[in-house]
Amino acid sequence: MKVCVAGLWHLGSVTAACLAAAGHDVVGLDDDRKTIDRLNEGKPPVLEPGLGTLTQDGIEAKRLRFTTDREAIRDRDVIWVTYDTPVDDDDRADPESVIEHTRSLFGFMKDNTLVVISSQLPVGSTAGLENAYLALKRPEAVSFVYSPENLRLGKAIDAFMKPDRVVAGTRKELDRVRFGDLMAPITTRIEWMSVESAEMTKHALNAFLATSVTFINEIARICERVGADAKEVERGLKTDLRIGSRAYLSPGSAFAGGTLARDITFLSTIEPLPLITSVKRSNDQHKSWALDRIHAELRTMAGRKVCVWGLTYKPGTDTLRRSSAIELCQALASEGAQVTAYDPAVKSLPPELASIIDLKKTAREAAADAEAVVVTTEWPEIRESAKSALPQRPIVVIDANRFLAAEIVDRAHLYYFSVGKGLP
Repeated sequence: MKVCVAGLWHLGSVTAACLAAAGHDVVGLDDDRKTIDRLNEGKPPVLEPGLGTLTQDGIEAKRLRFTTDREAIRDRDVIWVTYDTPVDDDDRADPESVIEHTRSLFGFMKDNTLVVISSQLPVGSTAGLENAYLALKRPEAVSFVYSPENLRLGKAIDAFMKPDRVVAGTRKELDRVRFGDLMAPITTRIEWMSVESAEMTKHALNAFLATSVTFINEIARICERVGADAKEVERGLKTDLRIGSRAYLSPGSAFAGGTLARDITFLSTIEPLPLITSVKRSNDQHKSWALDRIHAELRTMAGRKVCVWGLTYKPGTDTLRRSSAIELCQALASEGAQVTAYDPAVKSLPPELASIIDLKKTAREAAADAEAVVVTTEWPEIRESAKSALPQRPIVVIDANRFLAAEIVDRAHLYYFSVGKGLP
């Protein structure tokens, strides 16, 4: 099928490359000329394992190209909307930018185009786009499907090409057939439902995951008080068949990045129910766990030397936006600490961060003079170098998720702290 993927940040660049790999004729559309030029050279706008190779393969097979020209839409059977939904520091999304971008495509669509919406938008947004289109065009000329994205930074290609299932909200049986044909090279496991139910499924899924994270972290804080081990409690929960081994129940860091919080905020604006609105409050409180532990061990921050291992939002990406590690560095620096850091994906920092973070080339160099080391992003490179990188002297190690627990189990001189474990 002839597909246009509109919006080429993480979601869009992955979607375009994967659809081309599945055999479709794909053109990627975005207004940013620099992004388009780099993509046409096989260079995606964000770091995602395997994405550069997959993009290059699609270009060489002549199934994938990129443009800023909306005229490229005119011969497309499918328009797949993947514009990034901006989120502010208070987790409030700006869906209007996505809606306006999408409406700007209407005049270029041919009759019987299938418009697939995957951008994260509030429930009811697809109906709003349908009504906006009908106000400009004859009825039934274009159909809309809502299929929420389910990508994970660092594992996005597998998530797209090998999904557990795909959720799709449609209005008509013919739309199911056409979307099914589009996805046939990838999966036939499609959960069909109404458009509004598909929109709500995305909100509900992220709200459930967010609730799970905050629940186990609250249990973990109690474990710290009473001498229990939250990882053992986690095992007790996951071996119950009513919960299961894949449940989002691992005590550790607060969720970050805005993705989960965005849907909590979406739902809270519809109806401020007690459970959902309390999730964000609990998570915001837990964000200070690492800083609180550093305060407890080092007391004053002024002049203290603190090393942070990992700066990106997640391993497998170079994204710094909404990273909890960056927020921690900023908090430490604001209190007078000297902050060093190492991240295998970050070779330089923007000026506003370079002025407060001394970025080192290795984990060992970053930790050399530190009084405390905080493990913030779970890069394999950090785990592999942990034993040799940590100084051979008493030092505080803050490792919320116990990422390095096995590597440093025999290091008696370390003061090691993790979420949900009583004080040593």
